[in-house]
Amino acid sequence: MSTNDTRIYLASGSPRRREILEQLGLHLERIHADIDETVRPGEDAVAYTERLAREKAEAGWRVVSSCGLPERPLLAADTTVTQNGEIFGKPENADDARRMLRAFSGRSHQAITSVAVRDGGRLLVKTSVTDVFFKPLSDAEIERYIDSGEPFDKAGAYGIQGKAGVFIEHIEGSYTGVMGLPVHETALLLAEFGFELP
Repeated sequence: MSTNDTRIYLASGSPRRREILEQLGLHLERIHADIDETVRPGEDAVAYTERLAREKAEAGWRVVSSCGLPERPLLAADTTVTQNGEIFGKPENADDARRMLRAFSGRSHQAITSVAVRDGGRLLVKTSVTDVFFKPLSDAEIERYIDSGEPFDKAGAYGIQGKAGVFIEHIEGSYTGVMGLPVHETALLLAEFGFELP
């Protein structure tokens, strides 16, 4: 592909990922790529996140191929939150969100995002790991946040770019990685496929 071609496929429904990629000047076409996101026995958070990113990219590429779409790079990503070996996905309900937020209250956890790019026979993956430090949360703060509805489509039951930003004392790592798409790692990956960013 030419370096001035900014079109890619995005195998993700995340508006945050779309926004970040569009800010980088890319033009996106959404591809639906549904996979089984069940954690395998003994699988740690990094291995899990990298596997899901890879499987989403492969699933998306099968859609591109089966629909006869033009070949161009396809990007997929997965974000997982972990603490003391436990993997926190998207909360199933308010009680699950409450459990997660209480676990993070006054403590640190890790937000892991893996990015995969597939084009032709090549598939490359990069991973960002960020330590996130929450302030102690009161029950009232947790309940107000749950009532906002924001936790329910996010790994770990919070979004750093939303209302939960007030919970975060500091991070060590990538802010955009916690959002769901680490810009540095993403740019490095896309450079491998001929993109020149910004």
